[in-house]
Amino acid sequence: MRLVLTTWNINSVRLRIDLVAKLIKQVRPDVLCLQETKCIDDAFPLKRFKRLGYEHVALNGQKGYHGVAVISKWPFEETNVRTFCDKVDSRHITVAFGEKAQLAQPLVLHNFYVPAGGDIPDPALNPKFEHKLQFLDELKACEPLHPRGDDRHILVGDLNVAPHEHDVWSHKQLQKVVSHTPIECEKLLAAQTHGEWVDVARERIPMSEKVYTWWSYRAADWTVGDRGRRLDHIWVSRALKDRVSDFRILRDARSWERPSDHVPVTVTLDV
Repeated sequence: MRLVLTTWNINSVRLRIDLVAKLIKQVRPDVLCLQETKCIDDAFPLKRFKRLGYEHVALNGQKGYHGVAVISKWPFEETNVRTFCDKVDSRHITVAFGEKAQLAQPLVLHNFYVPAGGDIPDPALNPKFEHKLQFLDELKACEPLHPRGDDRHILVGDLNVAPHEHDVWSHKQLQKVVSHTPIECEKLLAAQTHGEWVDVARERIPMSEKVYTWWSYRAADWTVGDRGRRLDHIWVSRALKDRVSDFRILRDARSWERPSDHVPVTVTLDV
């Protein structure tokens, strides 16, 4: 079976539901993971997604902030929500696929929205940055995020860190800017290494090549200077490394009307 999976920080699902519909018609994912949905579960536009062909939805939302969702054509075996840093702030959801989806082997999907961390890269001066660093530490320590052997896991989401030199438009100028500071990069890569995760983007795109998924709203024209960062990630466990058949970043979505500042990222896997 083939799985087409897309992850996207939508920056308000209700405000941009028409853009989600446009994405679905263009990419036709089997599973769509959203971050920063910014709505309570009861307000989520379920009817619209059902009309688009998605019967199965797992939600972890809150009013006005954060929020993650998994929208799927495939039925779930189970869903689970985990809290990090002792905060109930809707930054994680996990779903498992199995027999109901006609899979011979289970497949576990983790959807994350890591804290942005504010503007000051000093945990002593900025509680938001302190929270982000603690979250990344807990990401590394979290036992369910350590797939081993034949475990088939996928971790996606807005991880809010651009960990490599060419994941940002200027490594030199952004080393003191939140999302690319050495301590953030070190902690995210430590979580990746400890979990034995494979970063699909950097597995398929040379480290020497610039790759972005986010462009700031602060720029009047995001294409001028192309000052992007790669904040949105798809990781797979080692058992799925050789099952990746395609990977795409829908850069054009940043030019859609009233866009998110992030663009969708899609992986195709033979599962």
